[in-house]
Amino acid sequence: MVWPQRALKRVLICAVLVIVFVSPAPGQNFSPHILVDQFGYLPASKKIAVLADPVVGFNAASSFTPGGSYEVRDAITHQPVFSAVPVAWSGGAVHGQSGDRIWHFDFSTLTNPGSYYVHDVANNASSAVFDIANDVYQGVLRDAVRTYFYQRCGVTKALPYAESNWVDGSPCHVGAEQDLDCRAVDNPIPATSLDLSGGWHDAGDYNKYINFADDPLHQLLAAYEQSPWVWPDSWGIPESGNLIPDLLDEIQWELDWFLKMQQPGGGVLHKVSVTDFSAGSPPSSDGAPRRYAPITASATISACAVFAHASIVFRSLGDPVSVAYADVLESAAEAAWAWLEANPGLIPSTFNNAGFSNAAAEDDAYQQAANRVVAAVYLFKATGDNGYRDYVDANYSQVHLILWSYVYEFETTYQDGLLAYTNTAGATPSVSSQILTAYDVGSSGYLSDATNQVDPYGAPLIDNHYVWGSNSVKGAKAGIFVNRLDRGLDPGSELELKHAIAGYVHYLHGVNPLGLAYLSNMNGRGAENSAPEFYHGWFDDGTVWDNAETSSFGPAPGFVPGGPNPNYSPDGSYGGPPIEPPQNQPIQKSYKSWNTTFPENSWEVTENSIVYQASYVQLLARMVSAGVVSVPWDPPTTPSLLVRAWPNPSRGQFSFEIEGDVSGRAELSIFDVEGRLVISKEAPWSLANPRLRWQPQNISQGVYFYRLKSGDNLATGRLVLLSGSNLG
Repeated sequence: MVWPQRALKRVLICAVLVIVFVSPAPGQNFSPHILVDQFGYLPASKKIAVLADPVVGFNAASSFTPGGSYEVRDAITHQPVFSAVPVAWSGGAVHGQSGDRIWHFDFSTLTNPGSYYVHDVANNASSAVFDIANDVYQGVLRDAVRTYFYQRCGVTKALPYAESNWVDGSPCHVGAEQDLDCRAVDNPIPATSLDLSGGWHDAGDYNKYINFADDPLHQLLAAYEQSPWVWPDSWGIPESGNLIPDLLDEIQWELDWFLKMQQPGGGVLHKVSVTDFSAGSPPSSDGAPRRYAPITASATISACAVFAHASIVFRSLGDPVSVAYADVLESAAEAAWAWLEANPGLIPSTFNNAGFSNAAAEDDAYQQAANRVVAAVYLFKATGDNGYRDYVDANYSQVHLILWSYVYEFETTYQDGLLAYTNTAGATPSVSSQILTAYDVGSSGYLSDATNQVDPYGAPLIDNHYVWGSNSVKGAKAGIFVNRLDRGLDPGSELELKHAIAGYVHYLHGVNPLGLAYLSNMNGRGAENSAPEFYHGWFDDGTVWDNAETSSFGPAPGFVPGGPNPNYSPDGSYGGPPIEPPQNQPIQKSYKSWNTTFPENSWEVTENSIVYQASYVQLLARMVSAGVVSVPWDPPTTPSLLVRAWPNPSRGQFSFEIEGDVSGRAELSIFDVEGRLVISKEAPWSLANPRLRWQPQNISQGVYFYRLKSGDNLATGRLVLLSGSNLG
């Protein structure tokens, strides 16, 4: 197997511009047996190339025995910069989930920035080229977030916001009896017409579901909260340049649709979709009528939690426009809660999907109850109303985290919601303590799986958690390690936690039995072997967007496909031979890059989803944060320091005022949106002297981020600097 030559990797600037193309030396092939993160590694990361000999599975005939000496070579000079001997995993045993015999080549001590490849001297075989750099993942994160722009409903995908290969010249779903004139499924007459335009298409279909969108919104909001300095305002969407991070602009696009789905009494409509499985390529060609489902308790609960969570994030921006939007969201959350209080007989809802053939997207009774606790957490955090705290205290014990003392990759929204309660001012201490204890006990064994290399590919997951959408489950598992790190649950093991988190990124970037970067069409954007196709109505089989290697354009870049699914089977009407892969394979090889529709039903394996995408974005943002910004991953002993930054926005001076009994010296650091340190200063800090000031000098208007540290207390936030005096 020969993978396409790597495109431009490094640009050197001397007296003149020199463009250097990098690849392994002539006469060498990229080997599918030498697996690395195809984008690269942070300088301080653990770096292990996986050397794979397939023993079981579709590729078992392609045997491989590594040579006795391996090198890392500079991709420009082809000179060795590191060498070592590979080490057999588990004494040469075959790994059950992959069917492979594995060796590891550890080159973690190589930290110099540059472009490199791993080389097997005896076999004259090489890995993909990769970078070592602090900003190695920034471009990948940008492409991953921009997929949400391509998922937008009701707008033209036009230059300069869409890249030229993925232009859709007319807005989608704005025709007769579509989203601007959406009608009730049980009575589709003009009198029931509503404007329900906007939002994101859920996945490879063009439908829009409240209950499928709440999890990704929580994850994207958390991605901002965890690393606000990561998100620029310049990623080429229509809102870029408005002094709001593009991630939050994209989130607002979906939130605005949520607001349209909320009806005057506070209840929320369940979904907007076609009644069958209609689609079209490109999306603007899809003219099928679209209907809305009635109000349900489940959708109202989901929206309530999202509105409250988002209100907290937008209020933290501090500028008048964002604060006003936060007020709208908070009011919407309280209206949804009021509807729930007024309609106890409708909880839980049991939407039967009448009138539709596609997904019902209904939550079961437990999911609705757990999600309502999450809604109460964020409402309490947003409003300070003790009534919401009392609801949490009375009902949190019914969430599986507490019932089972087990942390579960499939309940991240509920678990993260309960964790959010524990760092909310005024939370009941005994409840917070029980939540943290349950989370600690319920996830305490996971780190040993990573450090003991239970999975030689570095991203352990138990067998029955490889399901439809397993790539998002990988992200959720990494998120558990993030939570343990941020909560200080493994003192002394912080470095091991960081390595564990990175392992899931490397898996998704090509350190897996397929050597596949699980992102669409990223060859030429840092990968050598990315997913060439996946199931999507726009990038449909046989269209010019079908396959990155065989069609004119291929799909848009950066989409995360579902991932290995050992439970896949085609429809019962399928009469052909077994589809191998994904059928009849070891678990991690239960994948094939194809997009054939019924009856092969490739969507069970390759379809994208806004859920899978958010899981990956949240994970990768953590890696970008670690690489670019001089803000440590290590959490402070006290999670937060209450600070008011004002005026914000400002045309000149910012003041930072302490709220609480903290004294000592305070360190103020200011970063730009690219993570570069602008200024760092120290000053005394106490109740008697509770204020620090920053007077910007000779810098441009725009978005900046501050970090204030005093002892073990830490506060971070966003500043908006408007044009005015002292600006460069």
